[in-house]
Amino acid sequence: MYTYCNLLVLFCVHLLYLECTVCIKIEPVVTVKQGKLQGGTDTLYDGSTYYSFRGIPYAQPPLGQLRFRAPLPPQPWTGIRKATEYGSSCAQTEDGADSVFQGSEDCLFLNVFTKSLHGRTPVMVFIHGGSYLSGSGDDELYGPKFIVQQDVVLVTLNYRLEVLGFLSLETPEVPGNAGMKDQVAALKWVKENIAKFGGDPDNITIFGESSGACSVTHHILSPMTTGLFHKVIAQSGTSVHDWAIGEDSKSRAFRVGNYLGKNTKNTTELLDFLMSLPAAHLTKLTAATSTEDEKYRGLPERFLPVVEKKFNNVEAFLNENPLDILQSKTVRKVPLILGFNSAEAIIMIEDRLGKLDIYNNNPSYDVPREIAEKISEEKMNDMGKRIRKFYIGDREYTKNDYKEIVSMLSDVHFVYDTHRFTHLYSKHNSPIYMYRFSFESDLNVFKNASTMGLDLKGACHADELFYMFTSDYSKDAYESQQKLKDYVSKVTKLWTDFAKTSNPTPENCSGPKWPAYTTVNKEYLDINEQSTAGRFADKASVEFWDTLYCEAGVSCIKNN
Repeated sequence: MYTYCNLLVLFCVHLLYLECTVCIKIEPVVTVKQGKLQGGTDTLYDGSTYYSFRGIPYAQPPLGQLRFRAPLPPQPWTGIRKATEYGSSCAQTEDGADSVFQGSEDCLFLNVFTKSLHGRTPVMVFIHGGSYLSGSGDDELYGPKFIVQQDVVLVTLNYRLEVLGFLSLETPEVPGNAGMKDQVAALKWVKENIAKFGGDPDNITIFGESSGACSVTHHILSPMTTGLFHKVIAQSGTSVHDWAIGEDSKSRAFRVGNYLGKNTKNTTELLDFLMSLPAAHLTKLTAATSTEDEKYRGLPERFLPVVEKKFNNVEAFLNENPLDILQSKTVRKVPLILGFNSAEAIIMIEDRLGKLDIYNNNPSYDVPREIAEKISEEKMNDMGKRIRKFYIGDREYTKNDYKEIVSMLSDVHFVYDTHRFTHLYSKHNSPIYMYRFSFESDLNVFKNASTMGLDLKGACHADELFYMFTSDYSKDAYESQQKLKDYVSKVTKLWTDFAKTSNPTPENCSGPKWPAYTTVNKEYLDINEQSTAGRFADKASVEFWDTLYCEAGVSCIKNN
């Protein structure tokens, strides 16, 4: 029989056991360069445990006099910093009738997810999309479980957006690209600290979608990022798209001031004014500062990475146009996956159908900005009519042409420039793997949310994200259908095998082999339930658009 003392001892031992178990379960602690971090644990779909460290500051908060400036290194802290909650998203205003401001200027945080705090596991750093004006690295869209389950370390991050991230006054104080320099600071932090989370600092893959894809291809071309990563995956975006690189940024900056009530032509006066405003006033200014031509030509993305003017003691993120760099002999060589979704423009079709009269009366608006800057108005109108004829024949667009309009918008905004970047980059480097993503299932969240989407074949812009990341938008469908689990495993394995080996289908991989791209055959993989390898994705439309680019004297595939 236990005595009272025996029972008391057993009770205390039991409490100690529980306390230690809880510590092991939810309080992993790592020591990074700036101090100690306490994270948490969670469970993957296969039942194994992973560690999460959220809201880690990778730079000083860009507040006060640091607004618009390149980020400064993070400051150390004392004691143990809790890293169990996401940090604030960067200042942005949600679109829609309510126009709700959210986030903060104190937003330069990243998140690390890993199955083990030991060893040297391949690292994947994801850069979110959102037109450089919205989004964050949080798990609303980018939950880590699918990718971490494939035995890699995942990092997601925030960076400054729209005016706060991409204003350029073309001065030493505000040269532009603050948001891109945020990304560079995050990559430097990862390089310095990821070994403490079981990651391999010598095997880092950066990947991104949409403007995030434009970002990762900019990083290939930037002199600031040498040695910070080893492989790249670009999903629906490259640095040569019209919507990937900004122009006339100084004039746009003055339009910001004018719209907000400061009519000046003096950059110092403008900067002082913009520095005095609350962050909420410096969001949702893209449409307000668009020119009449920009309202209808191209995508509504205006505060973008820019080619910086050269200043003493100011390190530029980009000092040459991406096309010029690609056509030089100094391009950095890294293994690359890039591609597009088979029906990207489903996400745009409802807006376009509401403006058919404008485009029927002004066919030149379908001519890309890069071409429009090189040719006469008469030639632009002629090209606009040729574009329309290629897709629907000798007549005007009607609402019944929504399938053809989706094809046209997908080609001009995504497909052609993906081919152009691939062709130009392949002349410097291999291996390159091109894809066309055409999965259709309940995981195609953006397509299925469109009233037009269910009547259209293919994958919409951003649909592939739900085959790579956990999200509340797709959770119920994923957990209720075994085939969706198989689809996710298939897609994430391609991405993570590439991160591990530089080959998305290594020798020991079952299923179809993904051939490397060559300029002769333009090999690609159509990623769907029965993935198949092919040659020259969307050949007819790419050749049509290439003819227009060549005619305008713009860098094109045929002439390179």
